[in-house]
Amino acid sequence: MNPVRNKKSEIFADTQNASRISNGMNTKELGFLAEGIARHYLIKKGYKILAANYKFNFGELDVIAQKNNTIIFVEVKALKKEYEGFDPEMRVDYKKQNKLIKLATAYMLNKKLSDFDWQIDVISVVFDSENKKAKIKHFKNALNDN
Repeated sequence: MNPVRNKKSEIFADTQNASRISNGMNTKELGFLAEGIARHYLIKKGYKILAANYKFNFGELDVIAQKNNTIIFVEVKALKKEYEGFDPEMRVDYKKQNKLIKLATAYMLNKKLSDFDWQIDVISVVFDSENKKAKIKHFKNALNDN
């Protein structure tokens, strides 16, 4: 069972950027749009965006944000439309979770941010192109057992 699915999530609908979704989008374009929507959502919720698509030679962090004294690493997952029984966050499996932990740890060491707490959040974005909306679910501290 995926621990992200057991977390409480906050649901938010974005209408401003969701209208840009089209059926002809490839996976990369869809991901780029979803990450933009996730950043917009985080800013509206009072987060400061520190970086987007931060690359290491062994992977990439989608969004790095800060709220208060906590650094938040956000993994963004998206779907073009809703599928019953399948949510984007289900794709954050144990292998992906371990990779995210390694990437977050590397970022904290690289930036010398040992005084800050950190966590990994997951934001799932499901597009509804017919209604020009995106349903956002925010799983805070998604990899923590609490």
